[in-house]
Amino acid sequence: MTVKAIVHPAEEGGYWAEVPSLPGCFTQAETLEELQSRLAEAIEGWFQADAEQEIDDANAQPMLVTV
Repeated sequence: MTVKAIVHPAEEGGYWAEVPSLPGCFTQAETLEELQSRLAEAIEGWFQADAEQEIDDANAQPMLVTV
């Protein structure tokens, strides 16, 4: 799976990045290499948290899809 992130220079140095397609998914790091690793962790965590989210509709059921 490939996910697009937007990388920004941080005012205090280093970088921060956001993943527009995953609300609330962002991270920061001192180098671009470290940022890429942290982004992978943040994206994985976002999907794990989303999969564990409870469903309010009694007639609905979750379906996990791996891409």
